[in-house]
Amino acid sequence: MNNIRMFLSKTSVKMARAFGDARPINAKVFTFVKQFDGFPKETDLKLVEEELPPLKNGEFLSEAVYLSVDPYMRGYAPTLKLGSTFIGSQVAKVIESKNPKFPVGKHVVGEFGWRTHTISTGEKLTSGLAGAWLIPNFGELPLSLALGTLGMPGNTAYFGLLELCQPKPGETVVVTGAGGAVGNVVGQIAKIKGCKVIGVTGSDEKGKWLVEDLGFDNFINYKTDDVKQKLKEYAPNGIDCYFDNVGGEISNTIMYCMNLFGRVAVSGAISAYNDKSIPTATIAQYPLLSHQLRMEGFIVHRWADRWFEGIKQNRTWIQEGKLKYPETVTEGFENMFKAFTDMLNGVNFGKAIVKV
Repeated sequence: MNNIRMFLSKTSVKMARAFGDARPINAKVFTFVKQFDGFPKETDLKLVEEELPPLKNGEFLSEAVYLSVDPYMRGYAPTLKLGSTFIGSQVAKVIESKNPKFPVGKHVVGEFGWRTHTISTGEKLTSGLAGAWLIPNFGELPLSLALGTLGMPGNTAYFGLLELCQPKPGETVVVTGAGGAVGNVVGQIAKIKGCKVIGVTGSDEKGKWLVEDLGFDNFINYKTDDVKQKLKEYAPNGIDCYFDNVGGEISNTIMYCMNLFGRVAVSGAISAYNDKSIPTATIAQYPLLSHQLRMEGFIVHRWADRWFEGIKQNRTWIQEGKLKYPETVTEGFENMFKAFTDMLNGVNFGKAIVKV
């Protein structure tokens, strides 16, 4: 009986709002109240409630289903305004709409941040990114993949590896942050393309998972292994492509082991995100010059006009059994911060997701 009352209550609120009644919906929101000083602290964010107004023409109201936590959130934090909603993508269901492009019942990926309910027009943000996009038909695949292998991380791997590194069959590819949302997909795509793949990660458990479950050829535990020695052992003929998610000293070590005219795609610098000042490392120009490497940093949204190309191809590889989509799921919106810091500590295997 209580469940019936709850359903009727939610339905009546939605109907009342649709007919212009001012009865509010409250959103739970994590606001950014203090700049991170080193590793993020729980008190740097505050969970508050925000009353949402009735919809205007052109707007829709969505309810979060899955939320993403990603390393870039830590990297971008210094640019955020205090008091704003903390950044991030989510999969959300449209529950009210005055925008025909976003019908009730459809699911979207929205750049809405850490919040349970959002009013949006779906229009492009000031950055040029889409504010929201409708999720294409995934068939029986989980909607959460729109935040992972069939979303931004999957496209980062797809375009960064194939457009910048351009791996060829028989070449050797090294990827750092290999157990994360981007790195695991990079390694799997490289294997699909006929390459030898070495994954660099922070634990033997995760390394064995990369090899035994995802098909990597070798792994290096950067915390316990002699990286240079392991690279010589696993890549005696040198490295052709390096997909860099972490930066730092380890990247220089890898670049010194690369072949002439090797290619480096720089996707992130996780190793430095929690540093209080810009870190120093061995000068990168030496291996770049001596090995005549091509090194290019990128942000995946440069391929925004080809966004669904990457999603479609990764979905096809999943359906063919060539690409796995590991996820680490945390239950409960209130646990966003824990999921975020666990991800920064490398606890997750594959994509870190929060289920509301």
